[in-house]
Amino acid sequence: MNTLLPTSVYKPPISSFFSINPSILRLNYRFRTKNFSVRASANELDTKTVEEEDGKEESVDVTNTSSIGASVSGAAIEKDLKKVVQKTAATFAPRASTASKNPAVPGSTLYTVFEVQAYASMLLGGALSYNLIFPSNEPDIWRLMGMWSIWMFTIPSLRARDCSKNEKEALNYLFLVVPLLNVIIPFFLKSFAVVWSADTVAFFAMYAWKLGWPQKRE
Repeated sequence: MNTLLPTSVYKPPISSFFSINPSILRLNYRFRTKNFSVRASANELDTKTVEEEDGKEESVDVTNTSSIGASVSGAAIEKDLKKVVQKTAATFAPRASTASKNPAVPGSTLYTVFEVQAYASMLLGGALSYNLIFPSNEPDIWRLMGMWSIWMFTIPSLRARDCSKNEKEALNYLFLVVPLLNVIIPFFLKSFAVVWSADTVAFFAMYAWKLGWPQKRE
């Protein structure tokens, strides 16, 4: 008969109960690494945001610099254009025959005579261009003179006065613009009245620009 041996109770060693499981260490290490990577990505996100903001600021500065450069170049071009127009008008436009001071100062009789002569020739040229005076069914010398009346009589009469700098610039520009209109327009519209009307519009538009009529009204 077999004797039953007393069963032995298994008692795990105390050291194994308090031992650290390596898998737990690896798990904790993974969590730490993941936390660290999240923080690193947040820092990178902040860094990118700062870099983008800096890039926007730099782009604004570049835009401002380009706009300033464009305005400076535009002013330089306008200045050179003024010089060319002034030199051309001074060379070909009628001027005083003496080097003394111009006697046609504002308020004088000569100043008024030149001014009346200028606008009277403009109106007479319009009447000739519209075939109201010396009517004719064919192009003739009278209608041709009416078409060129602003350039031949109005502008020289106004330039003969002692006018302001801005008005003199307007007349210098008109001395060059009006012939261009009178030569170009007949290629498209063969009408003396249309050419005279275009010259008149250009005349008052140039005066409004150079003398600042819109700003004065405001």
